[in-house]
Amino acid sequence: MIQAFIFDLDGVITDTAKFHFIAWQKLAQRLGFDIDHEFNEKLKGVGRMDSLNLILQHGGISLTEAEKENEAARKNDEYVELIADMNASDLLPGAREALEAIHAAGLKTGLASASKNAPAILARLGISDLFDTVVDARFVINGKPDPEIFLKGAAQLNLSVTECIGIEDAVAGLQSIKDAGMYAIGIGDPAVLTLADTVIDGLHQFDLKHYI
Repeated sequence: MIQAFIFDLDGVITDTAKFHFIAWQKLAQRLGFDIDHEFNEKLKGVGRMDSLNLILQHGGISLTEAEKENEAARKNDEYVELIADMNASDLLPGAREALEAIHAAGLKTGLASASKNAPAILARLGISDLFDTVVDARFVINGKPDPEIFLKGAAQLNLSVTECIGIEDAVAGLQSIKDAGMYAIGIGDPAVLTLADTVIDGLHQFDLKHYI
């Protein structure tokens, strides 16, 4: 019996990918190279430091750990500035309705996000009260595709993984869900999201009765 749905944030609830791309692109340009939208797809669902390492590898750049921390912090500051004006209009179609339907049915919701800014984003979107638990990069050792974040989400909801469904738009996130032992809903292209048990275009297509 399904008791909860655990959502990824970016690309599922809202779309901050454009802001991440701008901030990462600025970082790359400071270091003397560029990244494009095609490369940016590799960063979907990946944590900050892992994303930085992929970008540095792409540019053939080597930095000390201290330099990496400095660049990651600077990138995050620029990203936070970019998302400062987010509001409820930035919710993706169907997101609020899906969350409200789940709560109306007496079920629980969790968030499993690679972003340390997730709580602030939820507040700006006006949906903090629609989540029973939030697990972000501050609370896990291993980022996606490791299953830790979804395992912790289920644990914080006091549920087994078989009682939870994970919802993701990224391959790394779906790997995390499946390795956690959960049923996975993919958001996006079925040809790409082959790990998902079912795929929909977005939460505007989410129909709760199909899963409970």
